[in-house]
Amino acid sequence: MANSIIINSIDRADSRSSDAPARAPRIAIAGVSGYAGGELARLLLRHPRLNAAAPTFLGRAGEAEVGLSTYLEDLHPQLATPGDHQANEVLPFSWKRIVDSGIEVLFLATPHEQSREWVPEAIDRGIKVIDLSGAWRLQENVNRAVYRLKDANPELAAELQSEAVYGCPELHRDEIRRARLVANPGCYATSIILALAPLLQAGLVDVQHGIICDAKSGVSGAGKTATAKTHFMHAADNLSAYAVFGHRHTGELLEQLHLAADQIQFTPHLLPIPRGILSTIYLRLKHATDVAAITAVLRQFYQDSPMVRLHASPQLPEIQNVVRTNFCDLGFALAAEGKRLVMVSCLDNLLKGAAGQAVQNMNLMCGWKEEEGLL
Repeated sequence: MANSIIINSIDRADSRSSDAPARAPRIAIAGVSGYAGGELARLLLRHPRLNAAAPTFLGRAGEAEVGLSTYLEDLHPQLATPGDHQANEVLPFSWKRIVDSGIEVLFLATPHEQSREWVPEAIDRGIKVIDLSGAWRLQENVNRAVYRLKDANPELAAELQSEAVYGCPELHRDEIRRARLVANPGCYATSIILALAPLLQAGLVDVQHGIICDAKSGVSGAGKTATAKTHFMHAADNLSAYAVFGHRHTGELLEQLHLAADQIQFTPHLLPIPRGILSTIYLRLKHATDVAAITAVLRQFYQDSPMVRLHASPQLPEIQNVVRTNFCDLGFALAAEGKRLVMVSCLDNLLKGAAGQAVQNMNLMCGWKEEEGLL
């Protein structure tokens, strides 16, 4: 095996999706003022399939003031182009505008409560939705309770919840292609699920011994609205644990990895960096094995996943190598006796953990190669 990063399957992309031209749907993004919304706007503005028509940019409910114009380039100056500072107006959200514009795919980079309210109406209007919030990720009531969501029509919400597809392409690629509603995964959850799913599926992990997930994220993972914990004076030159036994992404781990709550412990930490996640995952194997066997399991599982890169053991991923990319880098170290395994997973929380993964899901829903616009 090569002694550097193995990039999976990009050279096999032609076998996964047709190169035949497909009409691009009309796209809208609601909630472009936040970090993930800004990254989503950047990716879609440069997407090779969307050259004919720029996405429609919409604010969150109540953001726009009457008589005042807001432009994407004012919210995110890094998106400005030379000589054309204000090219993309951010319009007040309205269903009339969405329908009149012929929108077919709606991205929601909105708070959980807003997404839970808007999705039923979008689906009723025949609009496909990719939701970046946690509103539709969880199928079990006990897991979803952490969001304290209230539905105007509980029966309709339950029906939509049952058809919502968890938007992890590496696990649910075929379902995403057919979906009307895709719930984009959480950033921490993505990093941990991608590290553990191949090993659990192969039956290698002694889950009764317990799995420990020690995950660390940059400050942007907490969103754009400042809090006492994300204030510079607290976060700089510091490292802190938070939401122990109660983080919102825990339910995603339980449901997607088919684990009981007492089989996995996930503890998130706040890193004093702008972006990026590093998850260190400690587990015990059922039987002694070797590096070659673990490598074979990972390579087989991700052979058709262009956004996952595997490091040759004992090399381990680092945040600096994934930041501002849509890759999730995985690596591992195996103890000498062959039973103690440490997995390390790295990704950019705003891209593979949010906006980039959302574009990956859009590509699948449109019948395009899932890596288009992301490499």
